[in-house]
Amino acid sequence: MVARGKEQFPYLDLRVKETKEIALPDESVDAVILFAVLTCIRTNEEQEQLLAELRRVLKPNGILYVNDFLLNTDERNLSRYDMFKETYGMYGVFELPEGAVCRHHDEVWVKQLLRNFSVLEYKHLTFTTMNGHKSNGFYFIGKLVSM
Repeated sequence: MVARGKEQFPYLDLRVKETKEIALPDESVDAVILFAVLTCIRTNEEQEQLLAELRRVLKPNGILYVNDFLLNTDERNLSRYDMFKETYGMYGVFELPEGAVCRHHDEVWVKQLLRNFSVLEYKHLTFTTMNGHKSNGFYFIGKLVSM
């Protein structure tokens, strides 16, 4: 996706984050987009670390856009949440047949994670996943609250 983005929009600074730190100076970014990123981060601690880095690099009043997955209540998802809860120590984390490990989020956790941003917009969505299933989701637009 980054390669495609660079090809289509060569003036954008698109990067893959490969370490816990974001290779940018403090307060140097106007906005950050997390599109299906949290679903790839299994633990609360790692998600908190990411948000701390985002707060560090965002300018005062910087904007954060998050689009991600919420917990579902259908039998297929309930079954896999239960099946992998002990393996990963968290309800909502599961494995896909392709080998990927994903996480669907409790809305209480999402709001806790984003607590340092004033909510400009928050909306529930229904997504079609890469495997063709329906899934609950959300998008969030927030402004960094001064610390």
